[in-house]
This record gives sequence, structure tokens and C-alpha cells, in this order.
Amino acid sequence: MNDRALVTIARGAQLQTLTHVELRLDEVPLTVDPKPRRKVRAWVRFGDVPVRVDALATRWTPDAIGIVFHVEETEYRCWVWVGAVDERA
Repeated sequence: MNDRALVTIARGAQLQTLTHVELRLDEVPLTVDPKPRRKVRAWVRFGDVPVRVDALATRWTPDAIGIVFHVEETEYRCWVWVGAVDERA
């Protein structure tokens, strides 16, 4: 997806993230990377629109990954399922 389309989508809808019930952070191990450098490509949703973004993995559980990414100058953070993420070279 080109950058201009991503900017338009991000301005038009709220970024979705996994819920506390889905994450189960009180039940499963959580790893937090103090200096995130693991580059990934992840599927996220702004409203009902799925888009693929370049991101950094900042934390993870066995089932989910917390990512951070930027659209222009805006920083976004969300949780996505492990299956929505691919490692980048």
C-alpha cells in the first residue's frame, strides 16, 4: 500500500487493537523489549480496513505481539495476533 493511501485510511478511522480478554495478560507470560529493534510487517485495522504496515515488535505473549509504527509523524501502538506478523529482513 502506498503512503498516501495509508495516511488517508489512518485519518478516517480508529486503529483497532486486541482486548484485555483476548490478551490474557494476567494468565500468560509477557516479554517486553527495552530497546525494540525487531522489524516486522503486520496486518492492522483502521476501523474495518485492513492494512499492512512496517513496525517494530515491542512486546509479545505466546499469542500476540505489541507493535509500534508511524504514519507520517503520528505514532501508533496496538496488539495484533502472532499470525498477523511476518519478520522483515
